[in-house]
Amino acid sequence: MSHPDCRADWWVYILRCGDGSLYTGIAKDVDERHAKHQAGKGAKYTRGRGPLEVVYRERVGSKSEAARRELAIKKCSRSAKDLLIGQDADTLRAIAASG
Repeated sequence: MSHPDCRADWWVYILRCGDGSLYTGIAKDVDERHAKHQAGKGAKYTRGRGPLEVVYRERVGSKSEAARRELAIKKCSRSAKDLLIGQDADTLRAIAASG
């Protein structure tokens, strides 16, 4: 059984690729996962699209909660993702929740 404080160990993150595209993923350690992407050992999508920059990270609960949030973000339009990356995270959450 895991310790209750470990519940919020998962993160959703967005990378901006060198070609301007966005990649959304989940990880327990975003910096470590970013390094793997940079080294070409992350998702196939990010290979050859460097340099990669972490432009957003959001702490969530369990892995399943992180996966649900990742899917919600992936379903959003590019403009909605840009809002999330910017200062208006609450607006995107409302958009994602209504969709």
